Amino acid sequence: MKHPLEEYFGIEFNNPELLKIALTHSSYSNENGGKNNERLEFVGDAVVDLLVGEYLFKTIPEQEGTLTKRRANIVCEKSLAHYATLFGLEKYLLLGKGEEKTGGREKDAVKCDAFEAFIGAIYLDQGLNTCRKVMEKIVFPNLEYAFEETVDYKSILQEYLQADKRSLKYELVSETGEPHNKTFVFRVIMDDSIVLGEGKGKSHLEAERNAAKMALSKMAVIEQ
Repeated sequence: MKHPLEEYFGIEFNNPELLKIALTHSSYSNENGGKNNERLEFVGDAVVDLLVGEYLFKTIPEQEGTLTKRRANIVCEKSLAHYATLFGLEKYLLLGKGEEKTGGREKDAVKCDAFEAFIGAIYLDQGLNTCRKVMEKIVFPNLEYAFEETVDYKSILQEYLQADKRSLKYELVSETGEPHNKTFVFRVIMDDSIVLGEGKGKSHLEAERNAAKMALSKMAVIEQ
């Protein structure tokens, strides 16, 4: 039977053991023996760098310095963890009991490393073209997340309101979804009563950030 990740990306591992290793965190192998995904992460890191660089070179007519900054935004821990969450990679990870108890499945570092290991496993088993297809499905169509991460909307909003001596707070509106795949909605409130905007995201921070972005857009501080 094919693994759900193979089904999702339309691939089939010649060596299924590589996929299992890619999904095995060091905390699990420390408790149960066997290999973990750290070596595959090393390979995947290089492959991700190469494919992102190739994509940017072909699609963005900018100078080397700008391309380097854009690549850094895409391959940073937070961005890769976000892309991993988009296809539910964290659901399939093998974690040690301690790591599981401390919320390891939701940690950006764990998800980022697993994403790189997953790409590394695909590269060793299927080659570069299949890795490129995976990136084309999950990363390249969602680059706005990585690029927008360079803008700190929460800080901009706070500075803008503080200049007028207005107070600011964020309030959780709703929390939906399975434990491994929650969606949060936050609103940003001025002076304890005026709702400036709402935003949703896969983490509290992402939802707050999107709420701040909406508020800034409504106040015409930034363009929508």
